[in-house]
Amino acid sequence: MDGIFFYSKLITPDTIDANKHVNNLVYLKWMQDIATKHSTTQGWSFEKYQETQTTWVIRSHFIEYIRPSYEGEMLIHVTWIHDFGVNASKRKYFFLRESDKKVVAKAETNWVYLDAKTGKPTPIPDSFKSCFTLIPDDNDVLHFFISGKSIPL
Repeated sequence: MDGIFFYSKLITPDTIDANKHVNNLVYLKWMQDIATKHSTTQGWSFEKYQETQTTWVIRSHFIEYIRPSYEGEMLIHVTWIHDFGVNASKRKYFFLRESDKKVVAKAETNWVYLDAKTGKPTPIPDSFKSCFTLIPDDNDVLHFFISGKSIPL
């Protein structure tokens, strides 16, 4: 589906906490990693941001942990851009267990686009917006992965 970026990743021992499941902070790192990879594949790499003297910073995160995930499981990491404002954008994420396509966590980040020299918000350029397809309905993303079946959240 156009606009969705995803890959599968094996849960490794270094991501596991004392409760023997993926540590909550790991999801935050994974969110930043997949957002960066998605941006890069769409032509907005670190070098492009340096060239345009712009950057993104995080205003807020929301993560809902729905069910635990464990070492040895494969997780599908999914992200897409939900919307654009003048100088901010909401990006959403799903983490699905590959074996049964159940959502283990869902999240969103409110990103703010900045002028890297001044550190102040600046309008998101059309040249950026044109590289991404917005997906305003989370259910469209779920249907893409589960072929029209509903996933219990």
